[in-house]
Amino acid sequence: MQLSRRELIRGTAALAAPFAPRPDMGAVRTVTPEQFGALGDGRTNDTDAFTAMSRFITAAGGGTIELRATTYIVGRQSPDRRNGYRFAPARIMHFSKCHTPLIIHGNGARLKCADGLRYGTFDPDTGRPNKHTLPYYGADKDLASPYFSMVGIEDCTAAVEITDLELDGNIERLTIGGQYGDADWQIGAVGIKLSNNLSSERVARVRSHHHPQDGLVIDGSMKRSGPGRFEQVACESNGRQGCSIVGGHSYSFTGCRFNNSGQGRLSSRPGAGVDIEAEGKRIRDLTFENCEFSNDRNAGLLADSGNSEGATFRRCRFIGTTGWSAWPNKPRFRFFQCTFVGSIVSAYGDADPSRATQFHDCTFRDDPALSPTGQVYDAKTAHPIAELPYSRNVLFNRCRFLLTHAAVLPWTTNVVIFSDCVMSQKSRKQSYPRGTFVGRNRIDGNVDLYSSIIRGQLVVNGKLIPRSA
Repeated sequence: MQLSRRELIRGTAALAAPFAPRPDMGAVRTVTPEQFGALGDGRTNDTDAFTAMSRFITAAGGGTIELRATTYIVGRQSPDRRNGYRFAPARIMHFSKCHTPLIIHGNGARLKCADGLRYGTFDPDTGRPNKHTLPYYGADKDLASPYFSMVGIEDCTAAVEITDLELDGNIERLTIGGQYGDADWQIGAVGIKLSNNLSSERVARVRSHHHPQDGLVIDGSMKRSGPGRFEQVACESNGRQGCSIVGGHSYSFTGCRFNNSGQGRLSSRPGAGVDIEAEGKRIRDLTFENCEFSNDRNAGLLADSGNSEGATFRRCRFIGTTGWSAWPNKPRFRFFQCTFVGSIVSAYGDADPSRATQFHDCTFRDDPALSPTGQVYDAKTAHPIAELPYSRNVLFNRCRFLLTHAAVLPWTTNVVIFSDCVMSQKSRKQSYPRGTFVGRNRIDGNVDLYSSIIRGQLVVNGKLIPRSA
């Protein structure tokens, strides 16, 4: 039986651990994993206890989970040949169809994946890593994953809340097998997955890191009645994405970090800090405030496929080291007072100016001192800080391009709009920040402005350029 990528990510093939005997709790709806046998000693595998606790809460239709400030070891595998798995994961914390609030108080707890579990493809007989020519979709029933999600919550109609929790995928101590899917390792193994919940969702002070795939997956419904709020969430050093948003609306992110995706032991495409990619759904109305997208392999922010529209970024930092700092190729993306270190690409252009990407009061830099690794993409090759040759009506309003190293000013055409901008480059290489200039603009550096339209005041290297006829 072949499994689609979507089925794998959703984890429909997961094997549930046996239901451990639970204490006689009557109508009590606040539980701990210790009541189901967990030790939380950082050595004993507590998977069965977490599975039993989750089943109890699900059967009750919701409730509160209280964890301790300790390390719980989780993750267990067994064969499931019917669904293509040589090493299939047990569920850890998985909740479905809760109709009263579901609350997880981490209280500083850490869930850590057990050492030595397998991820990838492995020979069904010998258990050794396989090597397939991609694309490959599991005809040999040789898949392995340590877990589909450490915390999975789906189809709930009441509020969901997760706070003060660390989810450690322990990727450095997993056994890595062959690749699977269309590219790299496309097998579900994420920290948190929220799917089709219909009320409010809140995740606060959570660190989800070193997972084989994503730190956080949001697969929301357009029928949601409550907002989704993510506060001080850190999704770092994961194999594929910090956060994948594949459906839903009205999600806000405040003080979050999406860093180092694909920069460790495992790297799978797209390799973004945040990937906004609607998969058979719609995505609308996202906001990011005071967030960081840094040192991700391919792009800090990626939005390039699916029915996605409307995202606002305020006071965020995008730092591209080995890939683009931002790739916002979807309608109605807005950036306010943001900083970009390293090149951007593919800002969305449109005949309707209200749909095109807009940058307001933003700063664009190429200074390696602003990078956590000392590397800036792609400054060493004198790359344009913005590569937007056909981005119609993209607006840069009161923006500053302050290039003090090898990068050069934007490569644009006259369909891009520059309003009240300041631009300078140190590189002697000629750049092409062509556009429609309105308001008061100043450029210092070796530039070619052929075909530009001058509607306002433009001063280039101290010389006032005449307005277009």
